[in-house]
Amino acid sequence: MKIRNNFFIVAAVALQTIVVGCQQSKTTTTAQQQTIDHAEAIEQVKQVLSDQAERWSVGDLEGYMQGYWKSDSLLFVGKSGLTYGWQQTLDNYKRGYPDVSAMGKLTFDFKEIRPLSQDNILVVGKWHLQREESKGDLEGHFSVIFQRFVDGWKIIADHSS
Repeated sequence: MKIRNNFFIVAAVALQTIVVGCQQSKTTTTAQQQTIDHAEAIEQVKQVLSDQAERWSVGDLEGYMQGYWKSDSLLFVGKSGLTYGWQQTLDNYKRGYPDVSAMGKLTFDFKEIRPLSQDNILVVGKWHLQREESKGDLEGHFSVIFQRFVDGWKIIADHSS
């Protein structure tokens, strides 16, 4: 009888060890997966911004705007204050940058990219417009919030100064 009781104790301890080990392994795997997911998401967001800089630099404002959420709820904060909506933001860009020479060549310098959740990423950085000498270069800082949609990452809020 004593051998049988010892067997059950050993079996119970072994089973508990296996269950705890599996739970720890699952937790580690989940944390590793989130890190991998965040790294992949960050690369995707950087690609959206790279595509935007490329489109801007050839004078394609509509192409540039593809990086933004096409919604009336898009929020843009700039020197003129708050702007709501994708179309209004595009119209403002067209007024402010009427031709390719006014637009110049856009580059971004990322200072911080921080995942806020699985579906939102904050990007903080510096923008620079290299323009003809007569127009003069421009630069400033920006913070944008990206959200993951079915069709990819889009900027839902932009504060540029």
